[in-house]
Amino acid sequence: MIPPMRGIEIKPADKMHRLPPYLFGRINALKHQMRQQGADIIDLGMGNPIDPPPQRVIEKLCEAARNPRNHRYTLIAKGLLNLRRDVARHYRDRFGVELDPDTEVCACVGSKEGISHMLLAMLGPGDTAVVGDPAFPVHIYGVALAGANVISVSLGNDEEFLERVRYVVEHLYPRPKLLILNYPHNPTAMTVEPAFFQQVVALARRFGIAVLHDFAYGETCFDGYRAPSFLSTPGAKDVGVEFTTMSKPYNMAGWRIGFCVGNRTMIDALATVKGYYDYGIFQPIQIATIIALRHGHADVARQAKLYEQRRDVVIAGCERLGWQAEVPRASMFVWARVRDEHLPDGSSVAFAMKMLEAAEVALAPGRAFGENGEGYVRIALVENEKRLRQAMRQLQRALVK
Repeated sequence: MIPPMRGIEIKPADKMHRLPPYLFGRINALKHQMRQQGADIIDLGMGNPIDPPPQRVIEKLCEAARNPRNHRYTLIAKGLLNLRRDVARHYRDRFGVELDPDTEVCACVGSKEGISHMLLAMLGPGDTAVVGDPAFPVHIYGVALAGANVISVSLGNDEEFLERVRYVVEHLYPRPKLLILNYPHNPTAMTVEPAFFQQVVALARRFGIAVLHDFAYGETCFDGYRAPSFLSTPGAKDVGVEFTTMSKPYNMAGWRIGFCVGNRTMIDALATVKGYYDYGIFQPIQIATIIALRHGHADVARQAKLYEQRRDVVIAGCERLGWQAEVPRASMFVWARVRDEHLPDGSSVAFAMKMLEAAEVALAPGRAFGENGEGYVRIALVENEKRLRQAMRQLQRALVK
């Protein structure tokens, strides 16, 4: 008699257990359920642009997609040479940074993929990265997925923050291998001046620590502020890299294309990992991106102005609610401290769930970005001004009830 077949016990890697429950999961599930029931949810929880890309870029994508040759594998994981040349030209014209397109530029499937694979290339078991808290989740959990450790320090944009980083680097053995920075910051919209990066380069040189700077919101600036590129700092290419993306300034989020530029050793490591994982980005997307970089400067400025106007609407709404929120100089978010009496049990996750049900407005709970985010919500400026005003009114009515 043949014994009954039994299933084997399947165990994911131990590092998977280091990932916490996805805090957005419950909110997303409830949001989907409510929409299925006909609710008009105003979704300010995700930084997902609703505005279209420049028309000329869309037209170039369609034109390139009609060419049968562009549907093959690209075979160049780090991007077409002409695209990398235009990225280098953009950095030279916008930030005064000279880059070698052959060795100092790599195209990525969005900056999030690039950061994840860079962490995989740079870190392994026993290695440590230093990250500010709160932080964009991939900055923390990309490290965990690489099998390495995270040391979180309270976020800042000044000498005190760098002192906290310096203390950790100096006293931890073995020393951390990587410092992950992100300005303009997600979720807090915190910004820096060029002098800050000068101190970062000095710290990296002194302790032999590499730097990864996420510059996703570098082109989305307000009130005349110009976010400095880390790479524009003398000596920055000797110690690190910077990631940019087409998602936010050009409204090309779903296209999944971004760039890593800077230190050639780190770029080579990233390109090597990518060579094992993918065949590069769909070629028509790369070709259309060249057009965006060459001719999209006015489009980027126009989009930043839209976000600036939306920011003012949300800031005014936060003031009426009694929430504390600094007026951001960049990014596509407002980071607001919710009044204590509005927080059930002090939980920003519970508060976000409550507002989704009572106000039909989706917000990102601050706790999803780290312990120091508790008590805050991140409000994405992705709807038009009319919808944003409506969202703030609905929040106010729900909280009065």
